[in-house]
Amino acid sequence: MSTPPPPAWPPPHRRPAASPQAEGDAELNGFAPASLLVGLLCLPPLGIVLAVVALVQISRKGERGRPLALAGLAVSLVTTAAALFTVAQAAGPLFERLDALEQYESVAGELTVPEELQAGDCFNVPGGDLLDEDPLFYRIDCAEVHQGEVTSSTLLGQPAFPGGRKVKRSAAEACWRAQDAYAMDTWALPPYADMFYFAPSRESWGDGDRHLLCVLGTAEVEHRGSLRRDAGMLRPDQAAYLGAANEAELARSGAPDEDLDEALPAYREWARSVERALAREAAVLREALARPELAEPAGIRLKEVEASRAEWQRAGEAVRPDDFREAWERAARVPTVAAERNLRGAYGLATTVPDWLEERPEPGGPAEPDEAPEEAPEEDPEADPDAGPRPEPARRRPGGGTVLHGI
Repeated sequence: MSTPPPPAWPPPHRRPAASPQAEGDAELNGFAPASLLVGLLCLPPLGIVLAVVALVQISRKGERGRPLALAGLAVSLVTTAAALFTVAQAAGPLFERLDALEQYESVAGELTVPEELQAGDCFNVPGGDLLDEDPLFYRIDCAEVHQGEVTSSTLLGQPAFPGGRKVKRSAAEACWRAQDAYAMDTWALPPYADMFYFAPSRESWGDGDRHLLCVLGTAEVEHRGSLRRDAGMLRPDQAAYLGAANEAELARSGAPDEDLDEALPAYREWARSVERALAREAAVLREALARPELAEPAGIRLKEVEASRAEWQRAGEAVRPDDFREAWERAARVPTVAAERNLRGAYGLATTVPDWLEERPEPGGPAEPDEAPEEAPEEDPEADPDAGPRPEPARRRPGGGTVLHGI
């Protein structure tokens, strides 16, 4: 009996290779173009997700669209990275602003735009930082603790931006004049009171900003009460003397920024302006000679003013820098603090000599400013002169100008 042969096993099933025609008939995966569009137009992170889903489905189902999915993935990754970088750059200032909100909550006063502040208004700023580039102003009664008092709120008249340095100089001069008119007895100001101004930058100027805010800053201490003592709060004779004396002091403070050896004509013009201011002061002193209580101190001061005026007149006619320097030195040596103090006492004014007058620098060279406040960095001579001013403190420098911290 023969044994039948074992049955033959069927060959294993094999999937027929797809023909070129079959590949062309494969469906396009919808997530592939969607990933590219979403990555370009709206949500790059979602584009990454769609691209990954498309690549997985294409691998499993044999669908078309792999190049589109890869392109969508690449575009979405790049766009997401760019978006994250932009957000990181913007987040720093935003978080700083948010952190400062805690300070804002504790600021006493009513939030006010600077254009609404007028001479005589007092205010606080967050953290007491009058050097903040974009402070918020909280108006408050001057009888309460405050950090600033407005001496003037005006508009600059130039149609075109004159440049950062010119705006600084004109703003400082305007605010010194405003302060001298607002608090005429400059010797009566507390030593912690500084002049600040808020002026437009080049950018804000282009937007139509011309507002100049002049301020007496008192943020170093808890100051209460107004510092105002204008002509309406003084006797006419007191106001007349202080007006002339302050004008002469402001003129002496206006020395050119350049070196004397390089700008003699500018220095001569400055000397002539000082001589004219001293002539007005001398006229006021002559009138005071008729009053018995003022005659002696006014006479002593008048002799000093006339002697100093003569030297400034010589300086205004100098033909060489050395001639100017010698006249300047003689003019600066003539006035004495004692004579001015005695005259002030006779007028019933403050007689405590302020620090800035005791620290009068030696004349004869280019005007050197007093040391600026510690928080105010020195001005960078290489900085863009048209960068535009920011809030800046300034201290009177007898015989030479103001001190401004750089921006």
